[in-house]
Amino acid sequence: MKKLILCLLVLSMIGCASKKDVLYFQDIEDTFPQTIDSINRALPRIQSGDILQIRVSASDPEVAIPYQFETNMRSTIARGAESARLRGYVVDSKGDIHFPRLGSVHVAGKTTEQLRNDLQDKIAKDIKNPTVAVRIVNYKVTVMGEVKKPGTYPMIEENVTLPQALSEAGDLTIQGQRHDVIIIRTKGNKRIYGHIDLTKTDWMDSPFYYLKQNDIVYVKPNNPRVKSAGFIGSVGNVLAVISILISTIVLVDKL
Repeated sequence: MKKLILCLLVLSMIGCASKKDVLYFQDIEDTFPQTIDSINRALPRIQSGDILQIRVSASDPEVAIPYQFETNMRSTIARGAESARLRGYVVDSKGDIHFPRLGSVHVAGKTTEQLRNDLQDKIAKDIKNPTVAVRIVNYKVTVMGEVKKPGTYPMIEENVTLPQALSEAGDLTIQGQRHDVIIIRTKGNKRIYGHIDLTKTDWMDSPFYYLKQNDIVYVKPNNPRVKSAGFIGSVGNVLAVISILISTIVLVDKL
């Protein structure tokens, strides 16, 4: 009887998680403050499959009309986010878009700021003081695994951090593995990946601090979560079974 009670106490301690397994940024006092200038330069690069919204304006609106893709489609396409994608420039497999009057323009590998400057220089040869605005309108990241709201999230900002994406997905559940969050990224014609330990802060200086369009963030289940998917089930189920056994033994002894 005493052995069973001792086993029950040991099993109840197995399910307890320590601070080292749960808390984020545990070394923050040892690593901060730090400069972030280099990190802020990590703007996303345009790649094949992206949809770009490009708007051209000038002091005289009439002269900018030939460079406006959406002008002839306003009457047939509704407003809103989806229409912005339909009215956008799709980057083809060669990394090019077909722009009014300019023809084929290579855009892959450039930031939106670089493309804006390039287009302004080209258009300035035809009209005076043009203003160009460029945005990626299909920027999205996918968050999977042990988060409260897994899914694919469209992002408005160009600088989206990993904490922002995780917060958008409701943060990690208590069953999420904080020591090894995986980020899968398409870079050119290759896929790369990184391992992030959220209990530390060194990953904030890595290329994975800022997410890129179409990144996949996967939060692995921790060991208790994996074990709970087995035949026996969770520690709570084991304790319930042992509790029934103890009650049965007590009743038998009384009889």
